[in-house]
Amino acid sequence: MSIEVVMPQMGESIAEGTVVRWIKRIGEPVDRDEPLFEISTDKVDAEIPSPQAGVLLEIKVKEGETVPVNSVVAVIGPAGEQVSSSALPATSDAPERSITSDARDGRSTGQAQTMPVVANVPAGSGAAHGAAAAEAHGVTAVERRRTKSSPVVRRIARERGVDITALNGTGISGRVTKKDILSYLDRQGSISARSGPAPAARPAQAPRPPAFAPGEQVRVEKMSVMRKKIAEHMVLSAHTSPHVYSVYDVDFHRIDELRRLRKADYEAAGTRLTYTAFIAKATVETIREFPFANASLDGDNIVYKRDINLGIAVALDAGLIVPVIRNAGERDMRSLCGAIQDLAHRARTKQLKADEVQGGTFTITNPGVFGALYGLPLINQPQVAILGVGIVEKRVTVIDDMIAVRPKCYLSLGYDHRLIDGADAGRFLLALKERLQNFDEATV
Repeated sequence: MSIEVVMPQMGESIAEGTVVRWIKRIGEPVDRDEPLFEISTDKVDAEIPSPQAGVLLEIKVKEGETVPVNSVVAVIGPAGEQVSSSALPATSDAPERSITSDARDGRSTGQAQTMPVVANVPAGSGAAHGAAAAEAHGVTAVERRRTKSSPVVRRIARERGVDITALNGTGISGRVTKKDILSYLDRQGSISARSGPAPAARPAQAPRPPAFAPGEQVRVEKMSVMRKKIAEHMVLSAHTSPHVYSVYDVDFHRIDELRRLRKADYEAAGTRLTYTAFIAKATVETIREFPFANASLDGDNIVYKRDINLGIAVALDAGLIVPVIRNAGERDMRSLCGAIQDLAHRARTKQLKADEVQGGTFTITNPGVFGALYGLPLINQPQVAILGVGIVEKRVTVIDDMIAVRPKCYLSLGYDHRLIDGADAGRFLLALKERLQNFDEATV
């Protein structure tokens, strides 16, 4: 008996997904739980396993195509069953569909849980019932779809005083997406976080020059789903927070000594003692001292987070992902090392769960692994600060009026100037510097 494979819902706010790649081809056998196809949502790419063993009889969604959750994407049947003559090829030259629903209105780029969903009920039947009930209470279907946009969109609308039901959404069934509301705010020239009437539109600007001239030798390719979502999140951050940066020079001599002293012990326990673990430990202790770095803004309110959920940015071939270490403030060094190593490995092998890339309260990113002296990263919304780590390298320095060579590193703090002033940022970085340069050996 053949079954239908549907687009899984990878998180509560996810409404659609993009088929990035078909791992199996039509007519090929597939085992139960063997990777069948790869999708991308606003939580990054994930490999979806087959719900049963059999033969891939039909592919209904082409690579690069975006469909709502619960849409049938393929049919799997028993070995020997005839392949459908109407089956789609696995690839398509058709232009990629735009991704314009609340699936892309999430938080920082991450990974979704790899769980297959098999459904034999008509998609949208529950939505139709809900729409009818809403209209019975005086709310039109159009208004309901628009207000049912993602929490991020609703928050932006609330903070900027925008009536979301008045916007024309381009998402599924007319839902308003991040792109829709940011475009509206850009047209209105509104950057205030307080509710109020929208200011008059800015004067018309000159059109942007074309990216390339006719006849110019170029290569044009579509952005990947992950790249587009990273771009949207960065534009949102730039629109939301007035970014300011401070950079401090830190001597890593003490950390380098402790790392060489304890490195073998950690490896014997199955983990690696890295500079990142030292920085993470010192950072969570500094956040305890300065809780303003572990906060968010909600209109005129400051929300101080009790838990320190530390995001550690991981570079992938296709982009960037920020898995989150929950309750990092309660972990010792060995636990932090294990968590960093585990999350980085599973991020690169597409094994993260949806909740492991959400709920971060402070982020550390390390451009130094690529040789950068330091970086000036954009804040990971809705956080208010981000720590950039430069390369650790030996440099000539002066100690007690003597010239010495020490491993040193530049640490940068990017912060939201609506909440954090330069003096506060300086105190935070100075305390972090002191902790790193005088790291407590008993905690290693």
